[in-house]
Amino acid sequence: MATVLSGAAFGAALVGAGVYQPSVIIAQLKLENWHMIQAFLAAAASSTLIVVTLDKLGYVRPKPRSPSRLGLFSEYDGNILGGSILGAGMALSGSCPGTVLAQIAVGTQSGIYVLAGAVSAGIAWTGFLQKAITSNAVKAAPENPKLTVYERAGISRAASFIGIEAVFAGVIYATMKYTPASPYAVVAPTIGGLFIGLAQLFSLLTRKSMLGVSTSYDEIGRYFWWVVQGGGEKGKPASYSNILFSAGLAAGAWTLANAYPAFALGAADTAVSPELAAAGGFLIGLGSRIAGGCTSGHGLSGVSIFSTASFVTIMSMFGAGALVASYFH
Repeated sequence: MATVLSGAAFGAALVGAGVYQPSVIIAQLKLENWHMIQAFLAAAASSTLIVVTLDKLGYVRPKPRSPSRLGLFSEYDGNILGGSILGAGMALSGSCPGTVLAQIAVGTQSGIYVLAGAVSAGIAWTGFLQKAITSNAVKAAPENPKLTVYERAGISRAASFIGIEAVFAGVIYATMKYTPASPYAVVAPTIGGLFIGLAQLFSLLTRKSMLGVSTSYDEIGRYFWWVVQGGGEKGKPASYSNILFSAGLAAGAWTLANAYPAFALGAADTAVSPELAAAGGFLIGLGSRIAGGCTSGHGLSGVSIFSTASFVTIMSMFGAGALVASYFH
């Protein structure tokens, strides 16, 4: 039940923040409006404060994320490649592995095509792509035990916390002062970001686990192949908790949008063609699997524990997304 409720809290927060809308995502990647960044950084800043506080109290001690290593060109090659594919998919579809569920819940037509693409990617990944793409990983150098940005920089976690929070606050302030206000916001993007931070708090308090969505597509893929191979106890997937979380996310998004219809008014403002939506959905599903996480898993949770792999993934995601968005929209 805690997993479903955590998903519901996150889904409601995404709708409340307005960052589920294709128009918000595409406008951000085209650098036309900064609603998404303001909400994202407010969410990351509050989530980081929450994680540091709970860790200090000894309530939960999340482990930093390891690099996604493909053995191709860098210790973080999987994060770079996967993050870039994820960003390109977001630019095409105006969605990400978590927001697509909120889009479907509030009636965004392109969402169903995005979901179909993402589920197809999960099936392809668990069926054959994972083995093919990671086949060279055994040749990668041993993992560097320094998984966080502060360890890499040779500074304390406290100094890193202060520095990162200052950067987040500075970017939020600059974009609020020097860029146009968001036409999509029902509440201020920064307040919406705090909603997402509170969803992270709820998840940590109730199940001692951080937010993340993309593993649900992996679970769907594993169940697909299990059924195709005849079912039975042998080979049955070990978990479906992320599928439950995703179902809760959709339910929470639907509940808030129906209770307060103003949050769903902009859901269809930007029309994304079925072709772009499906292609983008496949890319967000594939990219998040290669990178080992998505916008929430890396961007909110991984960044909150100072994981270098998460910073690399998110920078790659936004960089590639910005390059692709202007070409297709």
